Amino acid sequence: MNDLTRRGFIFSAATLAAYGLLVGVQRACRSALASDKSSKANSGPVQIETFSDDGTRIGLQTENKIVKSDSEWRKLLSSDEFDVTRKADTERPYTGAYFNNHDPGLYRCICCGNALFSSDTKFDSGTGWPSFWAPIAKENVSTSLDLSFGMRRDEVTCTLCDAHLGHVFDDGPKPTGLRYCMNSLALRFMPRAKS
Repeated sequence: MNDLTRRGFIFSAATLAAYGLLVGVQRACRSALASDKSSKANSGPVQIETFSDDGTRIGLQTENKIVKSDSEWRKLLSSDEFDVTRKADTERPYTGAYFNNHDPGLYRCICCGNALFSSDTKFDSGTGWPSFWAPIAKENVSTSLDLSFGMRRDEVTCTLCDAHLGHVFDDGPKPTGLRYCMNSLALRFMPRAKS
């Protein structure tokens, strides 16, 4: 029995070490290969729905896409926020500020302030990340195919500034059946004033 316990311990330690090494190499490569250019050069106009902080719909507006260099984004964001939103990193589950937030309010993009999600569509997915069954307006988020890490997923980005927010999956609750699995580091919560 001692031999099995020792093997389990060695296997677990080796697995954790390998995972840590993989994450470290991934971050080092990302930093080494990062350029000072913005990730997407398209600065053309986009249409987004605008909302007040209490969630009241203001209306559809045409805005120029926000494009900044990596050095400009680094001045505005923490290191972790930059890694998630500008380099498509992912925060560890159950560590983000909003995975367990149940207060009523609005979730905006940490980079540009675009309204993204409402607490009205937030649900507990059990994944450790804030999850929503729909964005506040379909115009405010964009999706694209993500084939990184040998997986096929749909990446969710902010329409206004191209910030990486997370991914959307088709295992959510009704009425949409979708689960927008977001990073807390990509969001800024605006609590709804109590009446």
